[in-house]
Amino acid sequence: MEPSDLELISSLLDEDQELAGLWAEHLELEKTLDEMNQRIYLSSEEQMERKRLQKLKLAGRDRIEQILAAHRGQDD
Repeated sequence: MEPSDLELISSLLDEDQELAGLWAEHLELEKTLDEMNQRIYLSSEEQMERKRLQKLKLAGRDRIEQILAAHRGQDD
């Protein structure tokens, strides 16, 4: 994410509970995926789980972007 996005997220975490939850989930998914990516071998079940987590992370990131866009629109 862009540094300006990270700054905006930080400034909104206390007032936007949905954003706070999505951000916490995003960080947790990122950590889990990083751990999976460090492994040399993933079983087929683990590969499917990795794909599922990637899709969840992407969906969460899309929603985070929507929330940030709405907040940017309020600043105008």
